[in-house]
Amino acid sequence: MTNEPFLSIVIPAYNEERRLPATLTAIMTFLAAEPYASEVIVVDDGSDDRTAEIATAFPGVTVLRCDHRGKGFAVRAGALAARGSIILLCDADLAVPIEEWPRLRAAIEAGYPIAIGSREGVGATREGEPWYRHVMGRVFNGIIRLVALRGINDTQCGFKALRREVARDLFRRVRIYGDDAPVVRGAAVTAYDVELLFLAQRRGYPIAEIPVTWRYGAETKVNPLRDSWRNLRDVLRVRWNDLRGRYDVTSVPVEEVAPR
Repeated sequence: MTNEPFLSIVIPAYNEERRLPATLTAIMTFLAAEPYASEVIVVDDGSDDRTAEIATAFPGVTVLRCDHRGKGFAVRAGALAARGSIILLCDADLAVPIEEWPRLRAAIEAGYPIAIGSREGVGATREGEPWYRHVMGRVFNGIIRLVALRGINDTQCGFKALRREVARDLFRRVRIYGDDAPVVRGAAVTAYDVELLFLAQRRGYPIAEIPVTWRYGAETKVNPLRDSWRNLRDVLRVRWNDLRGRYDVTSVPVEEVAPR
């Protein structure tokens, strides 16, 4: 017997008082029908609205308050605080419905240490996305493949599951949005995912890319110009850090990470 939950859901949130109630209602309703123990952690990324107050009002939701250092820092803080055997990272707008979680769970239980939602490939569905956003995403993915990561069609989908020990191993190694990440202004959409998955590949963790349904939100915080530049900068910093030997990327023994 253990008091540890099976699943931890980590939700980074910056000024999400409008979208968070529906997201938490959907997640808590879904979890109430599941037989396993779970926890939900909302990481308040220095919001200046009622985000933390709203999250605290939901029974069973833990609120972790951070300085406003961006999504990458918030996700890391939540993942390192999570107690579940599996940690699911999802966005505050729940663009990927929580009902897609069993797909990622199946991959984790099949032996993959990491399973990521993908908006690309057979079986994936994009709903309501403007054409220019899709083009921007594919161009950015091409840059990622060229500079840092190979073999992954969609690094930026905000729906990822990791075994707890793997999440802790990777998030303790990140450099861009680690303990010394600077305080930022405004919404800060980042490419923290690229650094996380880069380290996962270098450490030898197999990654299952699972097609999911994704819904474009009209209230998205993505600023095409500002965030495209920030994301590109993050990708280049990953490569620069690697060239300078700033990452400890000793491979994990194969028997510890290979899918069963």
